Amino acid sequence: MAAEPRRLIALLSAGAFGSAASMRVADAQLPALATVFGVTLGGAAQVITVFSVAYGVMQLVFGPLADRFGKWRVVSLAVLASSVTAAACALAPDYPALLWARFVAGATCAAVIPMAMAWIGDAVPYERRQALLARFLTGQILGLAAGQWLGGLAADYALWRAPFAFLALCFLGAGVLLWRSRAAAIEAAPPQPRSGHPVREAAEVLRVRWSRIVLTAVFLEGVVLFGPLAFMATHLHLVFGMSLARAGAIVMLFAAGGLLFVMSSAVLVRRFGETGLARGGGALMAVALAVVALSPAWWTAPFACVVLGAGFYMLHTTLQTNATQMAPQARGAAVSLFAAGLFLGQTAGVFVASVLVGSTGTWPVLAGGGICLLAIGTLFASLLRTRHA
Repeated sequence: MAAEPRRLIALLSAGAFGSAASMRVADAQLPALATVFGVTLGGAAQVITVFSVAYGVMQLVFGPLADRFGKWRVVSLAVLASSVTAAACALAPDYPALLWARFVAGATCAAVIPMAMAWIGDAVPYERRQALLARFLTGQILGLAAGQWLGGLAADYALWRAPFAFLALCFLGAGVLLWRSRAAAIEAAPPQPRSGHPVREAAEVLRVRWSRIVLTAVFLEGVVLFGPLAFMATHLHLVFGMSLARAGAIVMLFAAGGLLFVMSSAVLVRRFGETGLARGGGALMAVALAVVALSPAWWTAPFACVVLGAGFYMLHTTLQTNATQMAPQARGAAVSLFAAGLFLGQTAGVFVASVLVGSTGTWPVLAGGGICLLAIGTLFASLLRTRHA
């Protein structure tokens, strides 16, 4: 791949860092936010839920807009807007204001990762796409880690506003660089303008049977992984008496597993193919969540989080690669629906997990999520094998 497209993918990865960090920055802060604002743990979880709802719903808008006006332009403007919404979170005077700011932040972050993936789909041939998508995901993985760690650190030191201010600066820097690079991006992947009509574009994607299978799989993945993941730091805090900063740092090792996959993705894709990665990813996630849920020793959790991250990206990049090709003529709409499925699934997962945690505790939620992920990975691998045949 030429040097200029590699630089462009690196810039997209920088935008993805801020978007991913915004998704996870509140996870480890839930007990602290509940205390600061005088709400229950389930009430505090609304800062995750409202972000995810806005993120998912806005996919129906951004995908068709990107197909019409250009994916790079939409990503650049979304990153710049996210610097403003992150600052609004940092400056929120009370809990209702924070919820509104998080809702708007979810809306502006919604375009960044999905439309970056769609642009890569336009610029990179399918046979090379999964490895390069994995490279792009480095920014997302580091963002997930930074969000978890910064959230826990800020909670322990009563500085919940600080991570949002930091993210505002990150978005601003990335947005300026993305906007200044738009000419090179258009040259690498010239836009193919379409109608931009949300319903028409979505209907075209959903007419394809394989699209419906991929979208269902990613929705279920969001439910049964990100619901338990939102309470993993809380589980370690309650069961082992860890500080939230320490628990957040352990959960951050989820990202280390993702980076291990990224570094070895080219070899793993060649060795196992899409079916092997999907099946293996589901199995690894099941084992990892079972260990965190049931182990009596805290030191098993760091290893399990690394395995969880590797397993997730094995399965998820397989789903992502299929999403970029399930409707090439409307790739922006297709990838935006994929992202909507993931984050609406996450919203449902966090809601269900928050209800179950109150009645069953945290360990059944983690263990149950692992069993479901095993089933999803195995079934999707079987469907992939049938499709390839």
